[in-house]
Amino acid sequence: MKILTVKLTAPLQSYGNEATFSRRTTSRYPTKSAVVGMIAAALGYRRTDKRILMLNDLSFAVRADQVGPTLTDFQTVEWKQNERKITYRDYIQDAVFVAAIGSDDAQLVEKINDALHHPRFPLFLGRRSNAPAGVLKTSEFSDDSPVTVLKKMVWQATPRYQRKREVQSLEIVADANLITGAQGSMIKDQVVSFDQRDRRHGFRAIAKTKVYISDLEKLSV
Repeated sequence: MKILTVKLTAPLQSYGNEATFSRRTTSRYPTKSAVVGMIAAALGYRRTDKRILMLNDLSFAVRADQVGPTLTDFQTVEWKQNERKITYRDYIQDAVFVAAIGSDDAQLVEKINDALHHPRFPLFLGRRSNAPAGVLKTSEFSDDSPVTVLKKMVWQATPRYQRKREVQSLEIVADANLITGAQGSMIKDQVVSFDQRDRRHGFRAIAKTKVYISDLEKLSV
């Protein structure tokens, strides 16, 4: 399987989950649907392009290398004429994640990698206001799954965060079939439609595991 890793970092990131109009919360980590959306934008797919649904078939895992605090912002929205409402938006601050996608179609992975460096449409991390902190850093690997790559890849947190050493392990969230023996759960994170008039998500199964930082340091020696 061909694996592509993408380092996701920005001052603010936000990965929407189920929420009301007045309160938009964020997942603690990048969702697969958000990464699929970013890839689709890079490839030049418009929101109604049926090719987006094929990207659901990519194997997916993400590792939280630097956990950031949550920021809550509020906005005043003109709901109807002369009627305004206050809405709240949650963001993740100063976080670093490594997303990994995989496919047996090596040409597709290479095409995605090239597109992420030469995107047709602007890229953002969850919301349009959340631009990546510079050019995306990607790497290609040949391995059996995205999870095995993330269990070997060097820790990507900032040097300052690493010096603080407040964590001993990094959490990995992945497609449930990629983690043997782990208890799975269902989340609404399968792209059905990105159409702004009919935005819909279905359920996908996820599972979690972790990798110890000390093990990553041994592998990098």
